[in-house]
Amino acid sequence: MNSPRHVIETQDLSISYDTTEVIKGVSLNVHKGKISAIIGPSGCGKSTLLRSFNRMNDHIENVTQTGKIYISGQDITDGEVDPVLLRKTVGMVFQRPNPFMKSIYKNVTWGPKVNGLKFDPDTLVENCLRKAAVWDEVKDRLHKSALLLSGGQQQRLCIARAIAMNPEIILMDEPCSSLDPRATAKIEELLLELRNTYTIVIVTHNMHQASRVSDFTNFFYDGQLVESDETKKIFSNPREEKTGDYIAGRFG
Repeated sequence: MNSPRHVIETQDLSISYDTTEVIKGVSLNVHKGKISAIIGPSGCGKSTLLRSFNRMNDHIENVTQTGKIYISGQDITDGEVDPVLLRKTVGMVFQRPNPFMKSIYKNVTWGPKVNGLKFDPDTLVENCLRKAAVWDEVKDRLHKSALLLSGGQQQRLCIARAIAMNPEIILMDEPCSSLDPRATAKIEELLLELRNTYTIVIVTHNMHQASRVSDFTNFFYDGQLVESDETKKIFSNPREEKTGDYIAGRFG
């Protein structure tokens, strides 16, 4: 059972694709109501770990997993846990904006509607788009295609779509990697606002982004958690030499 401070806790978690182990015995805590960054070189298992928190790896063939993952004290590796219900609690925003081929309005209302939730659609759409800091930019074209939005607007719409399900946790897999600096800055400002309501876990290759927005940072290398601490400590005085080398750009 996890600590009240830890909304996510893994215990000796290992994940393999076929015979290749990509996550190796990881025990990790994610603090409630904070932004936690996961950093490390490409191929070190960051996205695989992130997807395990809402069981998205269930959709990938030949994946095996051992160890435990607790979300708010519940063992989500238990076969009795419904992954659809889990994903109501643990939302996800992907690397590239992926709005549905629907209107902006229907993008926000789609999740609650198909899950049979009771809601006032107009209120939901406005509240979620405001929380995602995109309402003022789209309020006059809610019933036009979401695909007409800019990349940054689409990504904020995807965040609004995740918020619409009223999750406790939002997972973000390099949400700014395909965006320009201006759009990235808006997403980062948004993350700092959302931290007041949600626990956020973000995978990022951008060291400056990790240092700017996260409260805690977890450095991974070759599938292993090398170091985990408050971000200011990781970036100013890391305990492990490998962490310091990575942050300084000496590899990866």
